[in-house]
Amino acid sequence: MAPEPPSADAPDEPVTAGRRAAARLRLAVPAKFVSICETQDCVLIDVSRTGARVALARPLAVGQSGYLALAKTELFGAIVRSERGEGMAINAMAFDEPICREEVLRIRSFAESFELRQSHALREQVRRWVSGES
Repeated sequence: MAPEPPSADAPDEPVTAGRRAAARLRLAVPAKFVSICETQDCVLIDVSRTGARVALARPLAVGQSGYLALAKTELFGAIVRSERGEGMAINAMAFDEPICREEVLRIRSFAESFELRQSHALREQVRRWVSGES
């Protein structure tokens, strides 16, 4: 029998998911990585209570600290792993302090509404093009 998932009112204790300290929430939403050196647009690939993975045009150095800016959320931490891909870099970031479950849920809500807004914007663009309003 599988263990029951923690209830919403359970304390914010780390949850072990395989080898990870916390389960990942898979996403694909735009964000920014801000450091003292620069600000880069990025895509937030996934997030957990303890860290995140982001895709960027240029890789960040391991140990680089900064924060992810997403909607009205700022997640502070440092890069712990960097991998080069074709035309991009995937960077793993460990947060300075674990974020609460509610923050993960707010990020999920933002991602869901982002996809919906993008879909509506695309439909409106197509409607204007078809009707000759562009």
